[in-house]
Order: sequence, then C-alpha cells, then structure tokens
Amino acid sequence: MTRPAPRPTPRLCDIAAQAEVSEATASRVLNGRAGVAAGTRQRVLAALDVLGYERPVRLRRRSAGLVGLVIPELTNPIFPAFAQVIEQCLAGQGYTPVLCTQMPGGATEDELVEQLEERGVTGIVFLSGLHADTAADPSRYTRLTSRGVPYVLINGYNDRVDAPCVSPDDRAAARMAVRHLVELGHERIGLAVGPARYVPSRRKAEGFMAALEESFGLRRGQAERRIQHTLFSVEGGHAAAAALLDDGCTGIVCGSDLMALGVVRAARQRGIDVPGKLSVVGFDDSPLIAFTAPPLTTVRQPVQAMATAAVGALIEEIQGNPVQRTEFVFQPELVVRGSTGPWRRT
Repeated sequence: MTRPAPRPTPRLCDIAAQAEVSEATASRVLNGRAGVAAGTRQRVLAALDVLGYERPVRLRRRSAGLVGLVIPELTNPIFPAFAQVIEQCLAGQGYTPVLCTQMPGGATEDELVEQLEERGVTGIVFLSGLHADTAADPSRYTRLTSRGVPYVLINGYNDRVDAPCVSPDDRAAARMAVRHLVELGHERIGLAVGPARYVPSRRKAEGFMAALEESFGLRRGQAERRIQHTLFSVEGGHAAAAALLDDGCTGIVCGSDLMALGVVRAARQRGIDVPGKLSVVGFDDSPLIAFTAPPLTTVRQPVQAMATAAVGALIEEIQGNPVQRTEFVFQPELVVRGSTGPWRRT
C-alpha cells in the first residue's frame, strides 16, 4: 500500500514572499506573537493555505459553529458562484459551512434541513429554495423559527416567511434588458422565463410587461402573449425560443444565462444569426458566460454584495441581534457583449 507523500516543510522565505511581508513579520505570525496587524496576520495565514502548508496547531481557530447552505443544484453555474462567496464569508467569520444540494431523486429541502438540525447547525442560508415557490407551504419555515434556528433567504421574497431576505431587483433587470433592445431598434421583443409560480419569474414578467407598455403602449394582455414560461435550463430556453421566433420576435430577454444559451442554440438550428437577425439577453452573468460564442449580453446579478449581506444578516441573528424582517433589494447591472445588436429591417 502506497503511503501519501508527507506535506512539505514550510519555508519562511516562501511564506513571506507570498504574503508580501518581511520574514520577521511572517515569523511573528507563525509563532503566535502579538504586534502584527489583523490584516497582515490574515495574509500570512492565507499564504500558508495557498502554498499547501498546514497551519501550526496553535494558529488553527476553532469553528464558531456549523452553518448550512441549502441550494437547488450545481448544474446552473450561478449557484456554485453564490455558494463560493457565502462559504468564504462564513469561513472568514469563523463558521464552518455545510453545503447541501438538492438533486432529482435526492433529499428534499425538508430532509436536508432535518439533517442539518441533527448536526446542530447554528444557522441556515436558503438560496432559491421553497420560499421562492408561491405554491409551497411556508409553515416549514415557521416551524424552523419555533425551534430557534436562525436563517436567511436569498432570491424569492416571501412575505409569509418571517426572516431577512436578500434579492436582486428582478423587475428592474427585465426593464433594463428591454430598454437595451429598444435602443437597438427592436420592436418585437419576447421573454423566456421560468415557471410562473416562482417569485423571481413573476417579477421579471412584471418588469417586462411594464417596459413594453412604456416603450410601445402594449396593454397587459398583449404583453403577456410575448412571455413564455418554461424551465430555467438550456432546454427550457430552446423550447421558449421556438414559440417566440414563430411569433416574429427579433429580441429575446431570458430569465437565466442557461436559458439564453438555449435560445441561441434554437436560433442557430433555424439558420438565424445572433446578433445579426436575433438579439439575446441573459440574466445572472454566470462564470465563463463572457466566453460563449457570441459572448452573452446579460444582466449581472450582484452575487458578491448579496451573499455578503445575507451572511452578515445571519451572523447578527446567530449572535442575538435581530435583523429587520424585510427584503433587502440589490440593483443588477446590464453587461453588454456580443449577443445583442441593431435590428436591421430586411
């Protein structure tokens, strides 16, 4: 049986160089001595991690507690992006994150919460969970509150759940996407978005219809015919594109980047050039989305700010400092790339 190779012995000069401090400062940190600024101390400890060295036992901080992070899936890259920032924020505050992912045929959100409670978590972060589903029973969160488990929600405000919630402004996101296409000369614009029972989908649809009324005077019934509710996936975007293209749309706003990629794929299968004949706008600005062909114009979800705010609110709750039971709304940002262009009448 092959034994694992022993970890390398830390070299003071390498640690100091990685942390951009003097060897004397690095030595003070490694020996647990006082007189070093907190930020400098953290840089030296981070250098140990980057270089693959184990931290000295005396420097290993005991965890302040376990915090669960419940997310729907990992196939949509926006969820791992959120998870990474949330876990970094928790670790920076001394908490140990426990990632729980729902998968088809796997544990449900309720089962994952039960498992987290059995492990004695000090709090839970719910990302795009059942709180965002208007058809789901919110009493599961009431029971969680009654058991004294602090929690926060991300994406999908529910006024029937008594907890802090962090969301992007979905209505504003749809409006800015439509306005961008209008400025490019597009007159027939459609929306591909997720199931109507989800709060983010409803809000994007509301913002979309408001924008069509502002730009073209379309009434609600007319605007609703330009909306295709489908799955938040490549396949869902592909299916929605078929109906919207048949309806003559030259610009399509999407509820996620994955849906936008499905729209682009559907257009190509019909021989429609993007952005020459069809402009497509996504939502999220998921990692690597700037490197698609063409690079995707999208509305960026402020992941860093939202995740940081959610963790901050949860820690306040854990420490016994109640946070206002309301929705904290963050502004998205339009990122223009290569999937949108001027509409040319032919």
